[in-house]
Amino acid sequence: RLRLHDGKLIKDRRYHLRTYPNCFVAKELTDWLIGHKEAPDRETGIRLMQKLMDHYIIHHVCDEHSDYKDAKLLYRFRKDDGTFPLSKDVKVFMRGQNLYEKLVSVEESILRVREENSVKYQRAFLGCEMIDWLVQEGEAENRKEAVELGRALLEHGIIQHVSNRHHFFDSDILYQFWINFRRRRRLTELLNESSSRALSESPDSPFCLRKLNPDPGNTSFLSVQTNKEIKIVSAVRRSSITSLSGNNNPYFSATPMLVFPPVAECNPKSVLKRPVTNEELLSPGAPYIKKTLTIVGDAVGWGFVVRGGRPCHIQAVDPGGPAAAAGMKVCQFVFSVNGMYVLHLDYQTISSLIMTGPRTLVMEVMEAIE
Repeated sequence: RLRLHDGKLIKDRRYHLRTYPNCFVAKELTDWLIGHKEAPDRETGIRLMQKLMDHYIIHHVCDEHSDYKDAKLLYRFRKDDGTFPLSKDVKVFMRGQNLYEKLVSVEESILRVREENSVKYQRAFLGCEMIDWLVQEGEAENRKEAVELGRALLEHGIIQHVSNRHHFFDSDILYQFWINFRRRRRLTELLNESSSRALSESPDSPFCLRKLNPDPGNTSFLSVQTNKEIKIVSAVRRSSITSLSGNNNPYFSATPMLVFPPVAECNPKSVLKRPVTNEELLSPGAPYIKKTLTIVGDAVGWGFVVRGGRPCHIQAVDPGGPAAAAGMKVCQFVFSVNGMYVLHLDYQTISSLIMTGPRTLVMEVMEAIE
């Protein structure tokens, strides 16, 4: 993605009187892959880009094509439009990568070749040293929080005890980074990682977020809660939370997951009295006014439900939630989310934008003039 930005393949493009920011032409990208030896031929290039679509890394700018076509169609990296699904696993992976880059770029790093029982380990460190460093650098407020972060990294296969016998502790036990984030990778590695076995044997894979499954009989591993900074964030409203049931894995404690009731139960009928089109909303003299709402999410969310599509509307507002306090009302139409124009998007995409965005949400809405 960064190379494509540098090479100006990703840029704002105009099509049918509309400008699409930060996008690329599929045919041009296929040419680029071959020219830069990222793919030997067009067929392989198409397969590589389809893999990126399957991993929700790129998508068609209007989401009208679910597959990658080697044609003059516009696609975009989800990271460039805020729709990349930042799940808990991805957040842990990215946090681990940031910590790794920070550690290897400083002098006198705690990461170095260390020896234990006559065996040398690369990128190794003591647990207590990592705790000291995390607190000193402001990556954690205290030692307890630093231990929680270390355990989250271990559970996701980013770090490990050198002989894989212990969980993460604030002690002089030796650990190492299991993933070498600086190893140069090529896109063609995606095509070699089609099986779970191949993934499990590729610890340096940038495309696989692994969770370790230690021996249930190993009492050295303790159930832990995830780091408070790596929580699951739902789209729009986070109040419908239930714990996992039936989980027999003694390694992970029950992590909250989000459960939303079926739409038929939650919103059996649209609150709109009649369908409204974008053309009607935007036509000169239309009886609608635009408002900007700044909503600061609380512990359980923002307190509203979005439904419909092109345009989306506010279907429900929690009377005691942050959205109601900011002035949100049912039947308002969603014009923009955090500065991004969204009248052409469906409610699933808008929910994803909200989910992956900051806690403070800035929305422009349009409402009918009384």
